[in-house]
Amino acid sequence: MASDGMWWRVAWRNLWRNSHRTWITASGLAFGYFSSVILVGLTDGMSAELVENGTRLMVGQVQVHASAYLPERNMHHTIGGYEGTDVDALLAQIEQHPDIEDAAPRLFGGGLLSSGEETQAALLLGVDPVRESRVSTLLTTLVSGALPTAGAFEVLVGSEMARQLGVEVGDELVIVAPAADGSMGNDLYTVAGTFRTGTPGIDANYAILPVDDLQYLMAMAPGRIHEIVTTVTRSRETPAIASALATTLGEGDVPLDVKPWTELRPELAEALALMDSMNFVIVIIIFAMAVFGVANTMLIGTFERRREFAVIRALGTTRRGVSRTVVYEGIILGGISLAIGALITWPVMVWWHNTPPDLTTWFEGFEWSGAQWRPILRVEYSADGPLFTALALLFTTIFAAVYPAWKATRVPPADALADR
Repeated sequence: MASDGMWWRVAWRNLWRNSHRTWITASGLAFGYFSSVILVGLTDGMSAELVENGTRLMVGQVQVHASAYLPERNMHHTIGGYEGTDVDALLAQIEQHPDIEDAAPRLFGGGLLSSGEETQAALLLGVDPVRESRVSTLLTTLVSGALPTAGAFEVLVGSEMARQLGVEVGDELVIVAPAADGSMGNDLYTVAGTFRTGTPGIDANYAILPVDDLQYLMAMAPGRIHEIVTTVTRSRETPAIASALATTLGEGDVPLDVKPWTELRPELAEALALMDSMNFVIVIIIFAMAVFGVANTMLIGTFERRREFAVIRALGTTRRGVSRTVVYEGIILGGISLAIGALITWPVMVWWHNTPPDLTTWFEGFEWSGAQWRPILRVEYSADGPLFTALALLFTTIFAAVYPAWKATRVPPADALADR
């Protein structure tokens, strides 16, 4: 019985009997690999863009609240209750977690903003400007002015709100807000700047103050905050990171609720799940079409070698040996195609990832599931996409070789040698 190594050598020699056909088929498969990896990379890039803009603008990737705060968002349900908490110590504890990059405190309130005869209802957001800039992009969307300074009674308003109130940088606003002690807080603030995020619900409704100033306006102690928002090292693994952080914080005296962005923005998580399934469909479609091309090539090669198969069958070779040769040809062809595809794909992926084409000159992008998508065609590469595509390519060549292998074993030696 012939050794397995001999069948591999026979398959290799048979594959190069018609080198032009082999190279053309391998090039087609390599291009299929290239196209699949690039398309999956673009889809992953779009997903990363949506996650980044959908979480880094306002929501954050992980939020920490008092256990009773959500979903009612009662102003009295601050972390630590009416006594508040040591905010700096809590932030330090959160940032000690290996998967947490940065954390920032927030305080929320509601009130009225007035300028002259114009009055607008507003959502008041108290932030630490330095920390907030590390966890969100909200403070990087300034269109005029500067960030508000703590203790200077300054406020940052959305561009649409500024338009409706008819105010500009340097103008004065009266802010009236319910206070924690049951009174009405009110004071005069100067517009330090305006921002535009591109999301109408934020630009028309939010006013941003330093957290200390909002605590003073709402008659709250310095240690009272509603939320701590964080960024994580791996946004796709946020649920696991949030669970680990909840376990760590659960050891303290203050009951806390830790939620990942996938729970806070379920519609965005569902949209990303849909895009992930699209990657699978893309790979299946590309290589399903490739199956027919490879099978056709190998069938032609099988037909051309009918007399050869008849001779080796007449000399005692089993049907299994004949079919093994054809299947091995498919495996070798897949390996060659994969090598060519990888050599072409990876330099392009690295270049595209580092210098994504920017199409903002032609259009501004769109909003999907509450997240802004900018027309910057970025690609993201990971091990999963290229590995799955490589397995699909190898499976394609093996599957495409099965029918030609079966046909090769059905050649009657006597008929083939007699040209019947």
